[in-house]
Amino acid sequence: MVEQLIEWDKSVFLFLNGLGSEKWDGLWLVITNKFASIPLYVFLLYLSIKVYGLKKTVYILLSVALMITITDQLANIFKYGFERLRPCHDPSLQEHMRIVICGGKFGYFSAHAASSFALMTFFSLLLSKKYPLISLLLLIWAVSVSYSRIYLGVHFPLDVITGMSLGMLIGWGVNVLFSLLILRRP
Repeated sequence: MVEQLIEWDKSVFLFLNGLGSEKWDGLWLVITNKFASIPLYVFLLYLSIKVYGLKKTVYILLSVALMITITDQLANIFKYGFERLRPCHDPSLQEHMRIVICGGKFGYFSAHAASSFALMTFFSLLLSKKYPLISLLLLIWAVSVSYSRIYLGVHFPLDVITGMSLGMLIGWGVNVLFSLLILRRP
């Protein structure tokens, strides 16, 4: 069963990775770059200050730091616990895939997917009542960042799906914690 799942994962990876072309590589390299999202982060900061004020926004920033720390550390624990080769290091795939970039040797699960989905979930829950379209904007961004990891050749689809799922869970959990500790305070 696990072997069949891994084969399916490799097949879907090769299909999705194979959709790329050199003329689009630059765009996906920008999308995957954490610094390219700075305008979005500034926009979320602005909305947070506008809705919650400066004092509570400081707690929002601390919540974001907590989420990123959790997703990154959990990804490292999984990466070295499972030691699953990244696609770009898998000898059975190297001749059949497009390698745009290649990270470290192991990569289960995608920290990019986890952190972007954690942020999407956290801010959607925080801001969507006042700004309903923010959830759609954040979903498009998070899916794009997540797919970029497959496109570039550094993660399998199940790495990304696991990262997305854990990210949503972490974003929801930190939002619950924030709501209980900060929003319910006078």
